[in-house]
Amino acid sequence: MEKILVSACLMGRKVRYDGGAKTSGDALLARWRQEGRLVPFCPEVSGGLPVPRPPAEIEGGAGGAAVLEGAARVLTADGADVTGEFLAGARAALEAARAAGVRIAILKEGSPSCGSLAVYDGAFQGRLLPGRGVTTALLERHGIAVFNEDRVAEAGVRLGELERPDPPSSGPV
Repeated sequence: MEKILVSACLMGRKVRYDGGAKTSGDALLARWRQEGRLVPFCPEVSGGLPVPRPPAEIEGGAGGAAVLEGAARVLTADGADVTGEFLAGARAALEAARAAGVRIAILKEGSPSCGSLAVYDGAFQGRLLPGRGVTTALLERHGIAVFNEDRVAEAGVRLGELERPDPPSSGPV
């Protein structure tokens, strides 16, 4: 049975920067939880950040790949550099995914760790730019397909593809 890495906040865990959760009511996610498929994980907490914590954004909205390459940092609104914690959390997420044999992740959109379509622009003004968070960028580099909480159905299609048995071989051609 395929396992799915999922943002812990989507599972109701109070791990977000503001001390809250963003519990998903998605029926498919609930079914996967009952089936024991889900591997809840919060890269920011696993990277050493407290709950609650100051909000953080990737400078210049550069995206997670730039952070992985050392070309951008993750900063709090008061300028504290939390890049190391975000990198440590991304590596821990990859380790957890590998340990569970994960090939799909469902992560919280907009997060500087978990965003898969957009991240905040680094100005702390609530503006989003196209891009990926640090954890998403690292997982995708290692072949793990990342979906956000609004794309659970698409993750389900991918899961079906991964679990579909290979067609029998007709022998040498």
